[in-house]
Amino acid sequence: MENKLFAVGSRKTATARIWLSPGKGEITINHRKPLDYLGRPDLVDIVLSPFKTTNTVGQFDLACQVAGGGISAQARAIALGVARALVGMDSNLRKTLKSAELLKRDPREKERMKYGLAKRRKRFQWTKR
Repeated sequence: MENKLFAVGSRKTATARIWLSPGKGEITINHRKPLDYLGRPDLVDIVLSPFKTTNTVGQFDLACQVAGGGISAQARAIALGVARALVGMDSNLRKTLKSAELLKRDPREKERMKYGLAKRRKRFQWTKR
């Protein structure tokens, strides 16, 4: 049986399920190539950033299922999942990934809409008469 490692990454409302296995560096996101799915080269760079940081480009095959959020949040969710999976493969990579802040889950979420307000925090203009 193949040595596959499973990890989960998330950002805002995007969730990425990652399967990492030793291989030739093939990457699929929702059964598509990264550039076809994400549509922008800078987002593909974000996905590849854990591999570049640890000098493991082309050593692992990556398959992931992503749902929720926008494509930018999905790319960051994949990057977090890949970083966690790499630490699972080799615990010596943890220090490198942690210093590059790739193991942090970005906690910023959209604030909820409150009743009686125009926006999240903006109030309606007060009129005297």
